[in-house]
Amino acid sequence: MHTSCLGTMENKGVLQSRELYQYLLETSVYPHELQPLKELRDVTASHPWAIMATAPDAGQLIAMLLKLISAKKTIEIGVFTGYSLLLTALTIPDDGRIVAVDQNRDTYEIGLPIIRKAAVEHKIDFIESEALPVLDKLLEENLNHEAFDFAFVDADKLNYLKYHEKLLKLLKLGGIVVYDNTLWGGTVALPEESVAEEMKAGRHFTIEFNKLLAADTRVQISQVPLGDGITICKRLH
Repeated sequence: MHTSCLGTMENKGVLQSRELYQYLLETSVYPHELQPLKELRDVTASHPWAIMATAPDAGQLIAMLLKLISAKKTIEIGVFTGYSLLLTALTIPDDGRIVAVDQNRDTYEIGLPIIRKAAVEHKIDFIESEALPVLDKLLEENLNHEAFDFAFVDADKLNYLKYHEKLLKLLKLGGIVVYDNTLWGGTVALPEESVAEEMKAGRHFTIEFNKLLAADTRVQISQVPLGDGITICKRLH
């Protein structure tokens, strides 16, 4: 969601100082960013919707979470050009599997040559579809219940709660789901009258979703101000 990134991403995060965000990226993130991810980030930077890409600092945390739980089987809802997808594929074991769902294959194919060059395409099952039918189909198979280690959601905010309910059935106990854009450009803390019209619907759904997550006793949560805000949920029961 580079001086290649910074021109596009300076308003992506909630840090109000561009210099501070640049310091964070250049000191802690870029030195550890794998070359295929850098290539995909650079390719995405010129896209008109580049702000939709996963922020690299958020990606760094996602990679750590994947490692901490030794994730092998994952779900990604919302792919765009594939930065977080490639990051996941590079992080999980060679026999790992990612079910990746997006309605737009064209944007996925922007990153596909880099994914292929990184030799991780075999881990990815890309499905061009709305996400809810795919999740329903997965749930039809009992073997998929409580079978996934990790999920990442960066898609339409309207359906976040529906995704949440289905993903909790697919995740193992102790599994993690990460939701992106849970601060919605910082508008969640602003009075509605001061929010741009095109941001209002997303703001409303995000506020409601945040409230529901905070009250959900099935998960332990941590809302982290990286990128546009990510909320990490660990399934407890």
